[in-house]
Amino acid sequence: MSNQSVQTVSTSNDKFKVVLAVVAAIAGVVGFFYLAGQPTLVRAAALVVGLLISAGIAYTSATGRDFLNFAKEAVRETKKVVWPTRKEATQITMIVFAFVLVMAVFLWGTDKLLEFLLYDVILGWKQ
Repeated sequence: MSNQSVQTVSTSNDKFKVVLAVVAAIAGVVGFFYLAGQPTLVRAAALVVGLLISAGIAYTSATGRDFLNFAKEAVRETKKVVWPTRKEATQITMIVFAFVLVMAVFLWGTDKLLEFLLYDVILGWKQ
């Protein structure tokens, strides 16, 4: 069995569309900040319009469609996840806190032991 990676070649037209989509998104953000004296609704509209134009341009490219398909797959996989109940989440959290506490005490004890051995026993310094 051979697992060969499939590489797609994007055309320069697709690359141009992606660059144009990025420029449109940046223009929307710049428009939002440029219209600082205007009402919030106008500023938000400039941002949303820029992002919608950007999404529309990106969707017409192969890369944009691939990204949209990826996002749909991610949402579909997230719906398959079995989330823990509140009781299970609380138990796991308490186990983590207990482990952190035990490790903190262990590391503090190890530090004090090494400090005692180094300064008091080996070097003979009394603190």
